[in-house]
Amino acid sequence: MMAERDSSPEHIAATSANASRLPAMVRAMRHRNFQLFFSGQLISLIGTWMDTAAEALLVYRLTGSSLLLGTVAFAGQVPVFLLASFGGMVADREDRRRVVICTQAASMIFAAVLAFLTLSKRVTVWEVIFLAACMGVVNAFDIPTRQAFLVEMVGREDLMNAIPLNSSMFNGARVIGPVIAGILVYKIGEGWCFFSNSVSYIAVIAGLLMMRLPARVRQKQEASRLQHIAEGFRFVRNTAPIMALLLLLGLVSLVAMPYSVLMPIFAETILHGTARTYGLLMGATGVGALTGALTLATRKGVRGLGKWVAMACAGFGATLVLFAFSHWFIVSLLLLIPAGFCMMLQMASSNTLIQAMVPDRLRGRTMAVYSMMFMGMAPLGALISGALAERIGAPWTLASGGCIAILGAAAFARHLPKIRVEARQLIIAQGMAGGDPAQEMTASPRNIR
Repeated sequence: MMAERDSSPEHIAATSANASRLPAMVRAMRHRNFQLFFSGQLISLIGTWMDTAAEALLVYRLTGSSLLLGTVAFAGQVPVFLLASFGGMVADREDRRRVVICTQAASMIFAAVLAFLTLSKRVTVWEVIFLAACMGVVNAFDIPTRQAFLVEMVGREDLMNAIPLNSSMFNGARVIGPVIAGILVYKIGEGWCFFSNSVSYIAVIAGLLMMRLPARVRQKQEASRLQHIAEGFRFVRNTAPIMALLLLLGLVSLVAMPYSVLMPIFAETILHGTARTYGLLMGATGVGALTGALTLATRKGVRGLGKWVAMACAGFGATLVLFAFSHWFIVSLLLLIPAGFCMMLQMASSNTLIQAMVPDRLRGRTMAVYSMMFMGMAPLGALISGALAERIGAPWTLASGGCIAILGAAAFARHLPKIRVEARQLIIAQGMAGGDPAQEMTASPRNIR
């Protein structure tokens, strides 16, 4: 359900005045509910990235094994692939705010358990794997629901701006979290990072509780839950532009995204650094990703995003190949900035295009498939990368993934002209073309980007 809006002339005039003062880059911030979500989620995500960085360092310290690094990542993300379809079904049938509150509360509890085990020096790698799997189950419901919830906070008119702003928040936290984690781990250990993450969930839960949303009108569901899930898969399968975006996203998540799993090896073994080095490397990726998300936030429409997806994917692969064979810290640090920029530009542009094409009633289930491709393929890639790194080394593993990403970008670019017309028709049908529908419908396919 969309948030209720005051339709009085005074409110409309005030809203228009406020909107005119807001730069186009942050126009979604005029919505109070999104302000609450953004501020609370930013604090929580800083804690999450601290947790992620500290967890990788903890596993590598306990085991020294790249395979077990990949195993932990696999355990934390494979539930998204297996269960996200159920999460999308829940997002389309239930009150999305309540679902997100429940998932955030569960995440807080699991983070607190990991903090207790680590601070009491009882933690083993198997407990880390188990808790990572538990968090993965929570994320299978949390990710598609949060993505689908955006439209309720800002409405359709500002959804295209809210998506990259949401990504910028995620990547702003990516910049700050690993750097703080690197310092804390170096000074006082991983346990306090896990504790900080647990406490940070209070902010996002408080923001969600403070939102003013109308009561969700529950529609009678004639189809069963399984039929509901199958309907979402059919929509994705039969919609060529969405299918193409998701296939490229899945490929990159499989072969290129596991670079983060191998980062402790590059930081400590190849660059001969410390936990602080790891934090700086991950922070550099976050700087690039934040820049990419803000670049997308300046756009007012979706025209040209298909080309952006292809070019960003190729750029991501190329910078990973160069990073793989760097033995100089400064060079590696600088290469990760464009890597993060290209990675985020592809992910956020794909998200924006998909949400522009999908009808509201299928939004949760479509974003569940997006989650399966983005988060769900990554665990398999992490496991494969960890095993390959044991045999051929981390540099060759990462370089191979980068080359495959470049080939995937070339295949997508070649297929792009075939899907432009259908994509434009879908976007116009949802009222998100950002222009005159009559003009858009009569546009030459050559001008549709």
